[in-house]
Amino acid sequence: MGLFRLLFWIAIIFAAIWVWRRFFGVARKRAAPPPAQASTPMVRCAHCGVHTPQQHALQLAGSWYCSQAHLEQGRKPGAD
Repeated sequence: MGLFRLLFWIAIIFAAIWVWRRFFGVARKRAAPPPAQASTPMVRCAHCGVHTPQQHALQLAGSWYCSQAHLEQGRKPGAD
């Protein structure tokens, strides 16, 4: 009779652990923030020096520009 009682309590403990993980483990997973998105490369405008995402920048002769107006004005005098 003592062995049956021991097996009964072991089964109860494992069931309690399983229920705990099932209900509280799922809530913890849902509360986790979404993974960070990959960052986009940034380029420096040759005219004003503002950093802009490369996908939004314009390129001419190996130099990057933040807008069409700066592209037309060209490199700022005295810039590298």
